[in-house]
Amino acid sequence: MRERFAVALAGSPFGVKGFVRIRSLSGEYEHLTRLTHVSLRQGERETPWEIEEIIPIPRALAMKFRGIDTPEAAKTLNGAEIVADRGQAAPLKDGEWYVEDLRGLAVVSVSGETLGHITNALEGGGGSLIEIRLVSGETRLAPFRNEFFGDIKPETGRAVLLHTWVLE
Repeated sequence: MRERFAVALAGSPFGVKGFVRIRSLSGEYEHLTRLTHVSLRQGERETPWEIEEIIPIPRALAMKFRGIDTPEAAKTLNGAEIVADRGQAAPLKDGEWYVEDLRGLAVVSVSGETLGHITNALEGGGGSLIEIRLVSGETRLAPFRNEFFGDIKPETGRAVLLHTWVLE
């Protein structure tokens, strides 16, 4: 399991003092208000940053990073992933997983046949979808719901797909 991963995305500048709008990847914001140091990942480059201030704004947060003092400077961070330690991520409830822990899991049938591997989790209109790269190399989406997925065990590297017809 990865110990560091993206917990939020930096957006557009907010105000004139260098604040950046922040969108939580979990939909929760309380855990982000406790951050003091993070890394910002832009492409392949990851840079550590100190957070000077965090303020609530409608439906989001705004963060002020040390050394980012103007809207023009804040604009350079737009689209960056905010990377933090696992302990700084939103706490999980029963039946929840971090996307980073799902990526790479083998998707197996009830009989144990390997069907493919999870490559991503996406938000769809009716709920979450799991992207699976099949052993054939094709990619399929499957609803990430209890009626389709049984045992999901990042510690064993497997997720059981209860109905293989969803991949057809």
